Amino acid sequence: MQLLSGKDAANYVAGIIHPKYQVHGFSVHLTVRKIYSVDPVGKLDFGGGEYIPAGRLPIAPRQLRPDDKYLWWELDRDCYFVECNETLSLAPDQIALIEPEDRLLRAGGWHAPMFVRGHVDPLDLLLTVGVLQLRVKENARIARVRLFRIGDMMASAKTSRKNSSTKRARKKRK
Repeated sequence: MQLLSGKDAANYVAGIIHPKYQVHGFSVHLTVRKIYSVDPVGKLDFGGGEYIPAGRLPIAPRQLRPDDKYLWWELDRDCYFVECNETLSLAPDQIALIEPEDRLLRAGGWHAPMFVRGHVDPLDLLLTVGVLQLRVKENARIARVRLFRIGDMMASAKTSRKNSSTKRARKKRK
């Protein structure tokens, strides 16, 4: 598995609003576009026939000071869906790790790190606020995405599956 440079990774990230501040040595920042409160009911079952995702209720940002160019969300201790400005379009031999931005953690919020593949649009995070209130400004950098090329791993996985099928076939013949 090979970690791509931030400059190379940026080629697979659409919607970057300010490359100078978002593209780093080995990562790209993801920024906040919209925030939603979580509708309290979702359903998850084994087969998916009764699956219902939790709903989203938009939260309107507001101006905190008269001279603010961008608006703010004031989030209480709870969980929220965050829609990022950016989207991902990864090659078949790539995987992305999305992790919380350090400043988000120090401010009292977090989201679970996650791996994604393919085309991700919209790019959503489940934000947990652990402090009494977290203020988030429009376009705030909330997460980092790191892209990995997994071509060698995919080839070895295919070879491994092929070899195990051959071994099973041999056992059946005996």
